[in-house]
Amino acid sequence: MPDSLPMHGDTIIVDMIRKFSQERLAPLAAEREKLGRIEPEIIRELGELGVFGATTPAEWDGSELDPVTYALLLEEIAAGDGSVSTMVSVHNSPTCIVIANSGTDAQKDRWLRKLATGEAVGSFGLTEPQAGSDASNLRTRAVKKGDKYIVNGSKQFISNATHPGSLVFFAVTDPSAGKRGISCFVIEKNHPGFSITRTEAKLGQKASDTCALSFEDVEIPEDQRIGAEGEGYKIALSTLESGRIGIAAQSVGMARAALDYAIGYAKERTAFGGKIVDFQAVGFRLADAKTKLEAARQLTLYAARLKAEGRPSLEAACMAKLFASETAEAVCTAAIQTLGGYGFLADYPVERIYRDVRVCQIYEGTSDVQKLILQRML
Repeated sequence: MPDSLPMHGDTIIVDMIRKFSQERLAPLAAEREKLGRIEPEIIRELGELGVFGATTPAEWDGSELDPVTYALLLEEIAAGDGSVSTMVSVHNSPTCIVIANSGTDAQKDRWLRKLATGEAVGSFGLTEPQAGSDASNLRTRAVKKGDKYIVNGSKQFISNATHPGSLVFFAVTDPSAGKRGISCFVIEKNHPGFSITRTEAKLGQKASDTCALSFEDVEIPEDQRIGAEGEGYKIALSTLESGRIGIAAQSVGMARAALDYAIGYAKERTAFGGKIVDFQAVGFRLADAKTKLEAARQLTLYAARLKAEGRPSLEAACMAKLFASETAEAVCTAAIQTLGGYGFLADYPVERIYRDVRVCQIYEGTSDVQKLILQRML
């Protein structure tokens, strides 16, 4: 990355996404949750804005944003609607990044161009019912027969599966080789033998689909394998930094929306003859929440900056994801407490945001996993 990379991202792009998020996402976030889906017109508009090509090189029709701008983009989208930010995050990193970094030119031409423009929505199939944090413990099998693979197995907790598009997934091609026996593949979601067996009912982010998938004798041509046989685990790990920075940015965005609402409420709400923001119990709570949230934001941007400069960023990315996700829940709790009984009602957005942000401590590596990685790096 050049030295001229802006410290605070591309402000024109960030301002444009902020405007879109506040005008098109935030006003209908509650309705989106009720319906349990993201409107096709929103997906189309995000595609026109270049959001789906954020991590894709320009030569494959992407926007090719630097990591700092991408983090800020996710923060702004999450401030409007956490569910939409998850769709965008999973699509860009890991899905598009895997094809962009490890796919052949033919695969990029066939799959990545459509993903970058939003014509297709990407999913990433690594997790299985028995293999969450232990990503090497896969049971889905891809058996080579001639110039094809026959795939059988299942995946769990897969986002974006109900949207037409592509699925990047991982399966064991050599059961005797452990982590080195996992390979990566890409298919269309309407591929014969592939199906969605369940769309999960969830605590939060209800407009973002989370699905269980099944592969029953799915025949996949050899040219739809990404990378060489046995490189799947390495390919999956290559997405960790950008993915975790993205979740940290999401966490900050959602928590920022809850805190802004709580501050506005505290400035208007009166009790005992004055605005509650002037009461020390409330004012100190909000000041503490704002301070911690800004610390989380700066740590997130620091990790993004390291990645943008091509420097090692895994430690900072894990710290950012850990701190931002846990801080975000605490900030949303403070927001609910500030609204009192109204904060507990679905009529007010802080209740939904609190539920939406909770999963940020779980996906893309739980808080416990982040601590394990950081412990090993001491």
